Amino acid sequence: MEKEKIPQQVDYTLIFIMFLMAIVSTLAIYSAQATLPEKLQVINFAARQIQWYIIGGIVVIGTMIIDYDRFKQLSWYLYGFGMLLLLGLEILPQGIVQTIKGATSWYNLGPLGNFQPSELMKIIMIIVLSKLITDHREKYPNSDIQDDFLLIGKIALAAAPPLFLLYRQPDMGMSMVFCAIIGSLIIVSGIKWRIILSFVGTAVFLASTVVFIFFQFPKFFNDYILNGKLYQLDRFYGWLNPYEYAGEQGFQLVKSLLAIGSGELKGKGYQNLEVYLPEAHTDFIFSIIAEQFGFIGGSIVISLFFLLIYRMIHIALESNEPYGSYICTGIIGMITFQVFQNVGMTVGLLPITGLPLPFISYGGSSLATYMIAIGLILNVRSRTRKYMFD
Repeated sequence: MEKEKIPQQVDYTLIFIMFLMAIVSTLAIYSAQATLPEKLQVINFAARQIQWYIIGGIVVIGTMIIDYDRFKQLSWYLYGFGMLLLLGLEILPQGIVQTIKGATSWYNLGPLGNFQPSELMKIIMIIVLSKLITDHREKYPNSDIQDDFLLIGKIALAAAPPLFLLYRQPDMGMSMVFCAIIGSLIIVSGIKWRIILSFVGTAVFLASTVVFIFFQFPKFFNDYILNGKLYQLDRFYGWLNPYEYAGEQGFQLVKSLLAIGSGELKGKGYQNLEVYLPEAHTDFIFSIIAEQFGFIGGSIVISLFFLLIYRMIHIALESNEPYGSYICTGIIGMITFQVFQNVGMTVGLLPITGLPLPFISYGGSSLATYMIAIGLILNVRSRTRKYMFD
């Protein structure tokens, strides 16, 4: 029996927030152009970002047209496709596969640039885990502890293969995003809090153990935990004591702190940049904004993200179907974590992981991913019924 047609409801508030994000992104990237190395000066990154936003707008429309229940039906096919893309990074030769900053995480698409399959896999994981939780709750509406552990096992089995391949690349930042998605969905999945807290306690213990090994057995830490990838260890040192390692590992963080601090309250003015920052148009775009527009400008950007996340939470709570709410929750967890991580690393609260600032940093595959996410949110909103006596 076909589902009853539901009148389309477009969330213009969310669309307007995205329009403001596009303006901020374009202006920030355009101003950062002058600070880039000479070999990158020939590329107009601001114009490219506008192009990606236009493509992203088309992607949003395409995602909205398809009922999100269709994604639920195709979830395991999408999962298989995403896993094939991640496996390709392991087996395909260099040239097709691109290694950047020690991580083999990209496909080289020639004139189209680089494509990072883990970005797409984030969305696929949200779709798959949302289906898993929905199906489980339909089968076990009055679940006990045994049923909750069964759900955790299902989530772990689905999440383990992509996490393992991310570890192999290695991509610590993306692995953390996947964990944020999984954690946010577990919190709203109905699993009993005593089970969740026991897992949190175990995670804290394991993290403490890793820190202990790092300080007491550095050789073991590098050989077996970091898998010999010294640049990951350099990032850790650069975060803990950036000024001592300001020449190398802590260079980016020191420059970021200088840029943000020199912006003071009102900033130096648009395009008045005095601090050189590597990756200014990507990872450290927030530092560029803070230098030009100061604390006020940085606060406005963070407020835009607050409004975006608030609106998405509102849509998740209004959804009539659990599956739609779970999709929204996974996307909220993904974006919230990436904003917190990116801004946190620019001010020294968190280690530098290479995660871009959603919707603001330059990047084709990452922006396309976020626009798919927004398309899914708008999809859920457009198919939410409103009743007079709710």
